[in-house]
Amino acid sequence: MATTTRTKRPNLPALCALLAPLVACAGCLDRTLLVTSDPPGASVTVNDVEVGRTPVEASFTYYGTYDVLLTLEGHEPLRTRATASAPLYEYPPFDLAAEALPARIRNQVRWHFTLRPSPEASAPTTQVEADVAERARALRERLSPVDQ
Repeated sequence: MATTTRTKRPNLPALCALLAPLVACAGCLDRTLLVTSDPPGASVTVNDVEVGRTPVEASFTYYGTYDVLLTLEGHEPLRTRATASAPLYEYPPFDLAAEALPARIRNQVRWHFTLRPSPEASAPTTQVEADVAERARALRERLSPVDQ
């Protein structure tokens, strides 16, 4: 008499019922950049996309090096590169566990930049500006009605 071994197949509906709450409760990884500057109010462009004026918070998807441009009237434009470094839980295999946790994980990368005043903004009145002001005064006198 031959005996047959029967392999037990997993119960797919039961497996789905067990995994569904885990998937529904899975957490979320929020990645944001916080860009500040001294002085505040500078326009920030990251990889040719304007994200706002400092202080500004913007979300991002990938860690790595970014091209950053800050501009503010009266200050020299600042074109530089900045790095968003990944925390340990963003590396394999830890990233799978971090995604599966039923909690929200927030990683904020902070960049701070100092802008230098523009030489033109801090320079005293130039000779050209003085000449223009003198011509404007002379024209005003010539066009004003003559008091008799």
